[in-house]
Amino acid sequence: MTVGVVVARTGRLARLGDPLAYAMELLAPKLRGLRLVGRDSGSSAEGARKAVRELVEDERARIVLTLAGTEVLPAVADACERVGVPCLSSTFPWQVYYYGRGATPERPPRWTYHFCWGLDDIAETFADLWEAAGGTGRTVGCLWNDGPQGEWSRHPEHGFLPVARARGHHVVDPAGYREPSAGFDGHLAAFREAGVDIVTSAATGADLGRFRREAAEQGLRPRLLTCSRWLAYPPVATAAGQPPQAHVATLVYWTPAHPYRSSIDGMTAAELAEAYERSTGNQWLQPLGLAYALFEVAAHALATADDPTDPARVAAALGATRLETMAGPLDWTSGPVPNIATVRLAGGQWQRGRRHPYELAVVHNRRVDGLPVDGELLPLRG
Repeated sequence: MTVGVVVARTGRLARLGDPLAYAMELLAPKLRGLRLVGRDSGSSAEGARKAVRELVEDERARIVLTLAGTEVLPAVADACERVGVPCLSSTFPWQVYYYGRGATPERPPRWTYHFCWGLDDIAETFADLWEAAGGTGRTVGCLWNDGPQGEWSRHPEHGFLPVARARGHHVVDPAGYREPSAGFDGHLAAFREAGVDIVTSAATGADLGRFRREAAEQGLRPRLLTCSRWLAYPPVATAAGQPPQAHVATLVYWTPAHPYRSSIDGMTAAELAEAYERSTGNQWLQPLGLAYALFEVAAHALATADDPTDPARVAAALGATRLETMAGPLDWTSGPVPNIATVRLAGGQWQRGRRHPYELAVVHNRRVDGLPVDGELLPLRG
């Protein structure tokens, strides 16, 4: 029985492919009766569609798994819908995955399933951090692009913006910028005029660094910066100074301290992170826990399907899955909409570390039982 994996090994998403490739290598000998086969997406939508075709037509994959980006993940899911093969994915806010592909609760996708946090979860988590930094009713500036991240963050029904405002915060949202940004003079002027003291973003690392440099040059010094994109990876110090992610607050969805373990062999989150670092020589990454969970859920669905050779039965098994995984409890039977399970979030901040130059400290947690808080929220520096 073949499990197909669309994994970025080249292109701009290759680093996101590292934890998925590692989980596939780690679990291949443990998933007896399953053959794990990967194909490189090349970090592009066309490469993703080609990978799905090869996995289904050449390798006869019964289910396709992926972690991917804004363009690549929907391309994988849509390709699986077209050929009628179950697909399971993660690391993409569920509203963008779902509504952005034209699904509704009344008309869900037939073959594609997903687990992740939502834009509403991001907003609630960031509001917790804003209030921890300065109390209620903050004036928050939005550094959002004019692409899917910004458009969906602004969505009046399914986005980040309405949740943040419902928490009592005044949100300043200038027009979205084109990536990569040529400069943020307009945003900085709007933020200064409104008295912004906190900035929230979904910027790339390069644009985040540009914004921080320009803000410092123009005298805007927010007390806190929250960012939900490209913050899964540890900051790397350079000769030019601190990395753009340093002291930025972000989402925490998986760490070695999470009280989660494998449904396959009982491995703990701490053991998985240690094994990854020992094998690769690199610092653990948050997507590692979700990458591992993809294989847990796929194995569970194939084992519980009435007929694992029948795509419709496998899809039905995915929709009926309730499982304790390396990514925490995942439940497709309770929504928030059909075909979606959610991941719990805490708040964190990249701070100077002991074992590594920068480490992700858990600074605020009221949604993940058993996850210790191991740091204090620090003011933004520089």
